[in-house]
Amino acid sequence: MIPYFQAKFSGFITNELLRNIIGQTKSSFQVDEVMNTGKILLINLSKGTLGDLNSKLLGMIFVTKIQGAAMARQKIDKELRKDFYFYIDEFQNFVTDSIESILSEARKYRLSLNVCHQYLSQLEQSDALTKSSVNLKNAVFGNVGSMMSYKVGAEDAEKLEKEFAPNFSGGDLVNMDKFKGVMRLMIDGQVSRAFSLIPENIYLEK
Repeated sequence: MIPYFQAKFSGFITNELLRNIIGQTKSSFQVDEVMNTGKILLINLSKGTLGDLNSKLLGMIFVTKIQGAAMARQKIDKELRKDFYFYIDEFQNFVTDSIESILSEARKYRLSLNVCHQYLSQLEQSDALTKSSVNLKNAVFGNVGSMMSYKVGAEDAEKLEKEFAPNFSGGDLVNMDKFKGVMRLMIDGQVSRAFSLIPENIYLEK
């Protein structure tokens, strides 16, 4: 049976850096303490340093731990819960069921989720690592209030057109000039009309 279990944990133990991170008897920080005391936690999951698989493994662990810390705020009075902002860059690399749970449930625990990615197909993927198929597109569009978009491809424009209509069409999103964007805001529970983002005083040097 030893080879069977060894194969399951090989991703954690074969990389010395990863083994030193997660193979400790005591954690050097607690996620719930960071969240409830207003601290800042920066997590560097660079694929160039950790490797693709290790970066994804650590990312999924941290997403799950942050979700657990947010849900544990059920024990804290609503008035005492502090806002905590969770930013994930290239979040398609860490798509799990935990993300869907955070999108739909964590808002009441004062956890703000901010995710960044390139195109919508990244939200529909099969994960060979977790043996699951996750579709977060509906969860994202069903829970996101404020939304901003720069120039996008034709496929994404077709889907985003409904979010920014009637002010902007799919053609507007495809043919948008550089440095410009469109945005809609959630204000007091109501979605505002979409508007343009046009930066002022742009100086380009050759």
